[in-house]
Amino acid sequence: MKATTMDTPRNKRNLQRPAPAALARKHGRWLLPVSIVVTLLLWQGIILWGDLPAFILPAPGQVLERLLQTLSDGTLLLHSAVTLFEVLSGLFLGGMLATVLGYWLARSRLLEKLIAPYLVASQAVPVVAIAPLLVIWFGPGILSKILVCSLIVFFPVLINTIVGLRAVPENLRDLMRSLKASRRQMLRYLEIPSALPVLLGGLRIGATLSVVGAVVGEFVGAKYGLGFLINVGRGQYDTALVFVAILTLVAMALSLYGIVLLLERRLLKWHNRQNGDSL
Repeated sequence: MKATTMDTPRNKRNLQRPAPAALARKHGRWLLPVSIVVTLLLWQGIILWGDLPAFILPAPGQVLERLLQTLSDGTLLLHSAVTLFEVLSGLFLGGMLATVLGYWLARSRLLEKLIAPYLVASQAVPVVAIAPLLVIWFGPGILSKILVCSLIVFFPVLINTIVGLRAVPENLRDLMRSLKASRRQMLRYLEIPSALPVLLGGLRIGATLSVVGAVVGEFVGAKYGLGFLINVGRGQYDTALVFVAILTLVAMALSLYGIVLLLERRLLKWHNRQNGDSL
C-alpha cells in the first residue's frame, strides 16, 4: 500500500512559498540600493530630529560635498593610494610568511610545540600596543605600517593553513606514497588542492584585517594615509572628512574581500561542482 500525502492548505502554502535563496537571487539587485536609501533617510532624520551640529554628525549632503572636494584636489586619492599600498604589501608579506610557517608546523608536531607558545603570546599583546614600538624602531614611514599589517594578518592565515593541511585525508596521503610521489608532488597535487578552501578562508579574514592594521599604524605616526586623514579631520573638527576617510576604508575592505571571493570561486570550481553533485 503506497503512502500518499494530503494536500492540506498549509502544505500548499509551503509549496507556493519561494525559498530564501530564490528570493535573494530575485530581489538582490534592488535590496542593496533600498537599504542604502533607508540608511541615508534615517541618518538625515536623526540630524533633523536632534538638531545636531555638523561637527558632531554631518549631513549626508555635507559628506558628499567633502568627498567631491577631496577627490577634486587629489587629497583622497593620494592618501588612499598610500594606505592601499601598505595593505597589499602587509597582506602579501604576512600571508606568505604565515603560509610557509604553517606548512612546517602542520608537518611537525614537535616544531608546533616549540613555537606555538610564542605565537599565542604574540597574539595576547594587542597590535595597538606593538605599533608604537614598530614606529620607534623602523620610523614613521611606510615600512612600520607594512609590518603592522603583516602582524595582524599573520595569525589567522597561519591557523587556517595548519587546519587546512591537517584536514587532508590520510588515506589520500597513503595513496600518494604508494604511487611513490615526491614531497613536492604531494604538496602540489594533494595538499594544496585539499587545503585550498580553508586557506582562502584565512585569506578573506586577512584581507579585511590588513586594512585595520594599516589604520592602526597610521594612527600612531604617519604623514600620509587614510588614518592620517582621520587624525587631521578629528583635530580640525572636520567630521565630514572623517566620514569620507572611514567610508573609503570600508569600500577598500569590501573590495579586497570581493576580490578574494572571486579568486575563491575561480580556483574552487571543482570543489563547488563536487559539493553540488553530492547534494
